[in-house]
Amino acid sequence: MSKILIVEDEESIAELEKDYLELSGFEVEIETDGSRGLERALGEDFDLFILDLMLPGTDGFEICRQIRAGKNTPILLVSAKKDDIDKIRGLGLGADDYVTKPFSPSELVARVKAHLARYERLIGSGAPQNEVIEIRGLKIDKTARRVWVNGEEKNFTTKEFDLLTFLAQNPNHVFTKDELFREIWDMESVGDIATVTVHIKKIREKIEYNTAKPQYIETIWGVGYRFKV
Repeated sequence: MSKILIVEDEESIAELEKDYLELSGFEVEIETDGSRGLERALGEDFDLFILDLMLPGTDGFEICRQIRAGKNTPILLVSAKKDDIDKIRGLGLGADDYVTKPFSPSELVARVKAHLARYERLIGSGAPQNEVIEIRGLKIDKTARRVWVNGEEKNFTTKEFDLLTFLAQNPNHVFTKDELFREIWDMESVGDIATVTVHIKKIREKIEYNTAKPQYIETIWGVGYRFKV
């Protein structure tokens, strides 16, 4: 069952959209605040997004931009604005469609089905897909060796990327500094395990909202480090 996120501050419209989509067999979640909608869009797995443009917190344009920076998931923009400039801007940010209010709910359902079918054909076309790890707003593209935090790309050195990826691939496992050093550095800097601490610090500065209270890489005092999920 495809899962859809609606970000719409007019609850009556959101509930109407949800009712019609659920009758068509979709699982639907609603957020009425733009900032919360953005957080969920980046941190959770959805098959399609329906975004209003005028939202409290974060507007639909910004949500669209940040989603598209890290995901290819279909995005439908919904707005009472009929100006071509808004449509051009939205499509330019990566939206797949633009629906103007008022609209027929059955038309919205038809568009949703069309975009999901197109996306499923695209990802099932046989083209090799990048290997990606996504955890609570952190996206690690192992194939492209790129990292995004809440839609914003961060630059990592080779060893920083390797260390972060290794920890993320082995969540909730406590590794000692010696184990991490052997895994990532092998024989390059024999005995210099302090480099692990330095690299953990640099990684936290790039991915953690508050390095004093890390949500991803946790220090287990006297032992080593653990990636939390």
